[in-house]
Amino acid sequence: MATIYDFTETEMSGQPIDFKDYQGKVLLIVNTASKCGLAPQLAGIEALYQKYHDQGFEVLGLPSNQFHQELATDEEANDFCQLHYGVTFPMTQRVAVNGDDEDPLFTYLKETAGHGRIKWNFTKFLIGRDGQLIDRYAPVTKPEKVEPDIVTALAQSQN
Repeated sequence: MATIYDFTETEMSGQPIDFKDYQGKVLLIVNTASKCGLAPQLAGIEALYQKYHDQGFEVLGLPSNQFHQELATDEEANDFCQLHYGVTFPMTQRVAVNGDDEDPLFTYLKETAGHGRIKWNFTKFLIGRDGQLIDRYAPVTKPEKVEPDIVTALAQSQN
């Protein structure tokens, strides 16, 4: 059976992201879309990243155009997120979150959470220091509502 640390993604720059690098850290994984009405959540997610990054908190944004709300290219999406929301956390190249071409990471996250289909952009998955899923959050769940769970997870000692 796979663990979260068995996955890799590709950063917008083309650099590989090896999830083994997240061992011992708290990780928030979010499927994003630049043109989505929920895109302002990026500012709140970035604020959490800045506030807790030094304590072992990481964020990974995975843009998806499955709901037809992403810009035409990865570069445009990356520039948009940086310019409008000050995003400094890593963003991957676009992925599919559902269906035949679904990224294996999302297959794993959905199966682990025991929930099916990603219904919309900004579904969030919080992973603890031990690599276990803490919770799956609905797209409308604001980043500040996830903060108490992040704080609790950061307080957990590494196994």
